[in-house]
Amino acid sequence: MSAAAIVMLVVALVLVWGGLVAALLHLRKHPEEFDVVESGQQEYPPST
Repeated sequence: MSAAAIVMLVVALVLVWGGLVAALLHLRKHPEEFDVVESGQQEYPPST
């Protein structure tokens, strides 16, 4: 493999795994809230 190909591989890996880590950290700080229906019970699975 050429040096350019290795650099592109490293950049792609950092983007993909970095995005995954950022998404997981964001979900830890801001977890999804469940919808509550009129009866006061949680609706499962949560609707979008």
